[in-house]
Amino acid sequence: MKYSKKDLIHPIAGSRWNHIWSGFVGDKLAVLALIIFIFYCLVALLAPLVAPFDVNDPAFMDLINSEIAPSWISHDSRFLLGTDAQGRDLLSVILYGTRLSLTIGICAVLIQATLGICIGLMAGYLGGRVDNFLMRCADIQLSFSNMMVAIVFLAIFQSLFGIAMYQQLAMVILILVIGLTEWPLFARTIRASVLAEKQKEYVDAARVMGISSKRIMFRHILPNTLSPVLVIFTVQIANAIVAEAALSFLGLGMPATEPSLGSLISEGFSYMFAGSWWICVIPSATLIILILAMNLLGDWLRDHLNPRTYKD
Repeated sequence: MKYSKKDLIHPIAGSRWNHIWSGFVGDKLAVLALIIFIFYCLVALLAPLVAPFDVNDPAFMDLINSEIAPSWISHDSRFLLGTDAQGRDLLSVILYGTRLSLTIGICAVLIQATLGICIGLMAGYLGGRVDNFLMRCADIQLSFSNMMVAIVFLAIFQSLFGIAMYQQLAMVILILVIGLTEWPLFARTIRASVLAEKQKEYVDAARVMGISSKRIMFRHILPNTLSPVLVIFTVQIANAIVAEAALSFLGLGMPATEPSLGSLISEGFSYMFAGSWWICVIPSATLIILILAMNLLGDWLRDHLNPRTYKD
C-alpha cells in the first residue's frame, strides 16, 4: 500500500474550527476574559509609556508623599490610586508590577511546557523502559509539594549566596524554580495524547516512508496533541503568577526595588488595618482580576477544545 505526504497529516475539520470560533464569539464571558487578558498584556508592554511617573527616577520615591489616599478620597489629582508607604505612585508601581508578574508567569510556563512536551513525547512514543523511567521521575516530582520545593530552594540560595545576590537574580531564579517544578503536568498530558495518536494510520504511514522518529514526534504527532496543552498553558500561567505572589508574600519573591504584584501585596498587608488599606487592596484586586480572567479562558478552552464535546 502506498502513502502520500497528505496521508501524514491528521487534519482538523474546518467545521470544527468554525464551531469553536462561533462558540467563543457567542460566549460573552470568554470574550470579556480575553479582552481583560489582552489589556493586561498591553499595559505590561507599554508600562514605561503609560505610567504617570518614571519608577527609575530617583525622585520617584518621596516620603513626603507617603500614604496619600486615592484621588477620589484625598482629591489629590497627582496620584490616581494614591501612594504607598515609600511615597511611590501606586498606579505606576502596579503597572510595572503587572509587567513583572506576567513576565515571570509566562516565562516559567514556557519552561514547564518545553520540558513537559519533550519528556511526554519521548515517553509516549518510545514506550518501554524510557517511558517507565521518565514517568517515575514525574511521580517523584509530583510527590513533593511544589511550593515547598520552591521555598526550600530559595531559602538555601539566600543562605549560601546572600540576600544581595538573590535580589540581583530574583527574577531569573523565580522563573527557573517555578518552571522546573511543574513540568510533570504537561508531560503526563502529552504522553496520554501521544499514546492515542501513535496508533493511528498517519503515524504508520510515516514509519513506512522511513521518516525518523524525531520528525514523526515533533512534525506529525505533536501538532495533533496541542489542544490540551493550550488549556494547561493558560491555567498554568495563572498558577505561576499565584505561586510568585505567594513566595513574595513569604519574603522569597521579588525585592522591594523591583516589586511584582505579590511583593506589593506583601508590603501593603501591614498597612491594611492602619488606615492605608489601598496599598494592599488595589494590588490585590489587580491580581485577582488577572487570575480570574486566565482561569475563565482556561475553562472555556477546556470545554471547546475537547473533541468529545464536538459533534459534526
